[in-house]
This record gives sequence, C-alpha cells and structure tokens, in this order.
Amino acid sequence: MRPGSLSLAPSNHRPAQEVSHVEIRIGIANTGRELNFETNEPAADVKKSIAAALDAGATHVTFADAKGNSYIVPTAGLAYIELGSEESRRVGFVA
Repeated sequence: MRPGSLSLAPSNHRPAQEVSHVEIRIGIANTGRELNFETNEPAADVKKSIAAALDAGATHVTFADAKGNSYIVPTAGLAYIELGSEESRRVGFVA
C-alpha cells in the first residue's frame, strides 16, 4: 500500500460469529399497542422464566433485549406473549 492511501479492509481478519436472536411480542391488555423487541436469550429459557413468574403469581416479568435495555411488564396487564423462533445472524467481517 502506498503512503497516504486509505484501506477499508480490516488489518487483522477475525472470523464471523453467529449470534442468535429471539423476537418477543407482548400484548398489553386494554391497549392497541404491542411491545416488540429481540433478545439474545434462548427461546426455551425465556419461555421457562415467563411460565415460572406466572405460576408463582409474580406481579411483574422482567425482560432484557439484545441492546441491553430492560423491560418490566406487569403480569396483570398481559394479554399475550409471542415468542418467535431463534434466528442465527452472522456478525463480523466475512471474507
């Protein structure tokens, strides 16, 4: 490469990583809106934590999305919870 030239290629090649995301849609009673977000947790773990909270009579359920945001949803206001299938996405540079 010539001095003063610009290269957009990464200097050290790292393999792409696969990150799995699960889309969660939560319907809230008496509203026309849904809460939609993606999480990095496996769908089975999300389903177990929701079921455990509802079985225990918890007043709220807490979720964390793929960006690090947290959501606290009152269980009394839950109309439905839809768990999407796990999707694997490649993250990083692919050569």
